[in-house]
Amino acid sequence: MTSQEIKDLLQYGEHVNLECKEGSNTVPKSVWETYSSFANTSGGTILLGIKENMHAKNIKDRFEITGIQNPNQRVKDFWDTINSNKVSVNILFDKNVGIEQIENASIIWIQVPEANYQHKPVYINENPLRGSYKRNHEGDYHCTEQEVKAMLRDASSSGSDGMILEGYTIDDIDIPTLKAYRIEYERQNPDQIWNSSDDKEFLRNLGAYGKDRKTQKEGLTVAGLLMFGKGLSIRERFDNIRMDYLDYTNLAPESRWSDRITYDGSWENNLYNFFRRVMPKLVQDLKRPFSMEGIVRVDTTLVHTALREAFVNMLVHSDYHSHGILKIEKQDDGFIFSNPGNLMIPAKAIYEGGHSYARNPRIQALFRMIGLGENIGSGFPTILKAWEHEKWREPDLYEDTESRRIDLRLWMVSFIPNECSKQLKQIFGEAYQQLSKEEQTILMITQQEKSVSNHRLQSVFHMHPTEIGKLLQNLVDKNFLIQSSKNRWTFYILNTDFKKAKIQAPEILGLSLNATDQEIIEFLLQNGTITTKDIVTSVDSINTSQGALIAIKRLMDTGLVKKQRNGRHIYYMIDSNFFSS
Repeated sequence: MTSQEIKDLLQYGEHVNLECKEGSNTVPKSVWETYSSFANTSGGTILLGIKENMHAKNIKDRFEITGIQNPNQRVKDFWDTINSNKVSVNILFDKNVGIEQIENASIIWIQVPEANYQHKPVYINENPLRGSYKRNHEGDYHCTEQEVKAMLRDASSSGSDGMILEGYTIDDIDIPTLKAYRIEYERQNPDQIWNSSDDKEFLRNLGAYGKDRKTQKEGLTVAGLLMFGKGLSIRERFDNIRMDYLDYTNLAPESRWSDRITYDGSWENNLYNFFRRVMPKLVQDLKRPFSMEGIVRVDTTLVHTALREAFVNMLVHSDYHSHGILKIEKQDDGFIFSNPGNLMIPAKAIYEGGHSYARNPRIQALFRMIGLGENIGSGFPTILKAWEHEKWREPDLYEDTESRRIDLRLWMVSFIPNECSKQLKQIFGEAYQQLSKEEQTILMITQQEKSVSNHRLQSVFHMHPTEIGKLLQNLVDKNFLIQSSKNRWTFYILNTDFKKAKIQAPEILGLSLNATDQEIIEFLLQNGTITTKDIVTSVDSINTSQGALIAIKRLMDTGLVKKQRNGRHIYYMIDSNFFSS
């Protein structure tokens, strides 16, 4: 990293992926917790020789360059430790660690990539249960036992669905489901000799039934039970998982949904039944243009294929050993596919294609044997191709690492919908037209989703967090967005009171404010919003919530400040109408 890159990272970077530590005379012990957390989450940068003041609201006051004494020795100490039994695995190379001079001080930078799923969990002190960390907006925290076990399952080369379930036999199979599958299998594979096998042998050949040669114990595999099992048998073993389909299109007045498929006792809720029941509902409203290939009519489109791929991907990559819901939502502007688990490879690699790592390879094989599901990592590019062909907004693949959930949003709207663009033009006027395509996209997402963050935008642009940070800061500086921070988490909302010119400081306008109120206004001019908690921590003369409320009410009475609500959160901002009245 260069000195300028470090400065950019401090000013624009996403702080959930940045950790600054002093450590002037030694490598801080807490470095190893951060190394583990970055490696187990989405990577990040550690800077040694910089002190961070988490309570400072002004970015200029947040970081202090303290420097590292004898940096070459500290780097050697770091490499000696990381190659010892202190950590479970060293995933760094020489290019990931270096020394840079900033303000005549030596800074050590350490870039930690996200670890390969086969190396997770990355832990310290030879104890995966107590030494595994993950990163969230509060900092480094211990992984729960469930999170560690999930990473260990994902690291297995045999996948998560091959285990033989003792006590679960052919009697736990829903025969009508299996019969429907065998009909489709025979249609796809008419000459396969397995078609003449009995049900038990057929399942065994497909990896849905197994036998341990050492113990002679046999039974359904996880894949077999989930795909073809009776609903009661599945719920006895996997009571942590639910399946749900919700149709929010064409809603009648006072209706929560127009159609729903969930477990109601009318069907055996296994994966194959869920797929067969829901798939027709997903595509029933899609256009089916008439076309011929030779003498055969083709009545499906790229979008049909993409939706099938998205559905199968959700079933193949779900973590069935975690708590969660396999949920599909059909909405007027597209579809949302949600499943429990974390991404096994970075989202950027998934968008690029060519990577094939299935959490449940046997379930994947069962679908592939009936012609469903792409191979060698081409599934997601198939979805992207279909959406690009329709000139729709690129699909969003979003990973919530804290709740262990993956959402795939397939938008059936143009890149910038006309209605959304119209609303933004009403708010920002001609200034909106002068923004770059990326900046317009950020405002569009913020308008549709009420707020946005650097992390959220990484799934849209596939850019470095620092570059996204620059775009966001530019929109804040131009008064398009309002920034609000909580610990390392910063989110942005639209400035619906947009004024092209920056608001002047109140003392220039001749307002009569006491020193405390002046301090609050200066904070607002620098940060856009403030909460009562911010006032208590940032204003020296106020140390109680009651005092903060009194001060903010005093400013609201002048018309200079107004209150806003974002969900359950209340914050205060400059009322630009004050300056135009």
